[in-house]
Amino acid sequence: MEHLSTTPEALNNPSHELTIVHSQWSLLESYFPDLTETQKKQFRDLYPLYADWNAKINVISRKDIVNLYEHHVLHSLGIAKVLSFKEGTSVMDLGTGGGFPGIPLAILFPEVHFHLIDSIGKKIKVGQAVAEGIGLKNVTFRHGRGEEEKKKFDFVVSRAVMPLADLVKIVSKNIKKEQQSALPNGLICLKGGELQHEILPFRNKAMSIHLDDYFKEEFFITKKVVYVPL
Repeated sequence: MEHLSTTPEALNNPSHELTIVHSQWSLLESYFPDLTETQKKQFRDLYPLYADWNAKINVISRKDIVNLYEHHVLHSLGIAKVLSFKEGTSVMDLGTGGGFPGIPLAILFPEVHFHLIDSIGKKIKVGQAVAEGIGLKNVTFRHGRGEEEKKKFDFVVSRAVMPLADLVKIVSKNIKKEQQSALPNGLICLKGGELQHEILPFRNKAMSIHLDDYFKEEFFITKKVVYVPL
């Protein structure tokens, strides 16, 4: 894919911004070619909603909003390359921010329930508004800390909110004992960079998947999905 400039000058050019967004949208479709028309519309509607909210509440770096589909949506969907959630599965997204990875995953898996939690109220407000704006019916939200959530889920997902050991400590109580998926219930998180030190305590059961095995863009060279059964 041709690299498109995202310099400040380029970002001030609306036509260039739309070119970048359209190019990245095409990228998403190429990696997920079986989307329904409803899913395509929901994914397309994410950009204007997030761009509008981001101008009011900064949930994504303002310089990075044009990279929404590659850096945020597609990155979130990397989890789907590890596990295709079965119908009826329940998933908690811890530290969701404005809705990542929970909202893109909820679009991709409409028969799965996602519970998005974050300790920052204004970010939850954005997530709720976006979900309502695209008509998502399979998501709930909570403003609070992970330590406060008592409900149980098949899986917990998260995007680099804290070190792996801290995540495991918080969410172990939230994992159901009953199994229904191809992988045992547990934690699936998106991480970047060198993770050997983080994974070391879980080396006998953790699995690390390199996203550049699935997505060929430069952004994904250092990105990984880490799965820990719990």
